[in-house]
Amino acid sequence: MSTIKFHQDLKVYQKSFDAAMEIYKLSKKFPKEEIYSLTDQIRRSSRSVSANISEAWGKRKYERSFIARLTDSEGEARETQTWLQFALACKYINEEQFSILNNQYNQIIGMLVNMMIQSKSWCTFH
Repeated sequence: MSTIKFHQDLKVYQKSFDAAMEIYKLSKKFPKEEIYSLTDQIRRSSRSVSANISEAWGKRKYERSFIARLTDSEGEARETQTWLQFALACKYINEEQFSILNNQYNQIIGMLVNMMIQSKSWCTFH
């Protein structure tokens, strides 16, 4: 395993950033009447996953702060899954798009949970 120097080097950050960009592209096709509701909410929550990972990385000197930010990131990932369900139910995305993104967020959530479980190893400074 290579040394991780920056939050952008984290696989979970990369996956969450890519997923948020895919949601952005898909949400450009949502109806105009959704711009201040579903479109705004799904973009905000999906971007917040990556933003909270960035914050967690910057706070790893303090294990509790690190875990708190990762917990926020996990919550935003789960919120994004809920907005994806609404997008599917409203037929703004199809089953395949939903399935791919929902699975990506399940992987992201799993990675975040593992980081929280192994927080001591992430918060150790040499």
